[in-house]
Amino acid sequence: MTFDTKIAYIVRDDLAVWQRLNVATFLATGIASAAPEILGKPYIDSLGRAYGNMSGQPMLIFEADLEKLQAVHRKALEREVTIIPYIHAMFSTGYDEANREVFMAADADNLDLVGLGIRGPKKAVDKVIKGLALHK
Repeated sequence: MTFDTKIAYIVRDDLAVWQRLNVATFLATGIASAAPEILGKPYIDSLGRAYGNMSGQPMLIFEADLEKLQAVHRKALEREVTIIPYIHAMFSTGYDEANREVFMAADADNLDLVGLGIRGPKKAVDKVIKGLALHK
């Protein structure tokens, strides 16, 4: 099956492994919230037990340094794709409202990004992430 849209996550390459995983999972919830149509049906096992649903669309995870993340952010803004941001200051908060407060207080033109979730038309996302390496 082919998709008209593409989903990409970019996490900063200087984070600890637990931070990279944490950022990627939070970004994925943001994309799912912004595009609930990507969610498939619940899974049912052979005994009829129901499990939750998850994205039916593939997602790619890339890594980049801060400079490249900021460049991706600028390109994504220009292309008007869905952007889910995660900044470093959000590691020091413990709840959603505080995350939004530190994000609002950050320098919007120079975000200390640790991750971005991007979703949009396939060609637009490809242009936004061009040159990035897949996460190792």
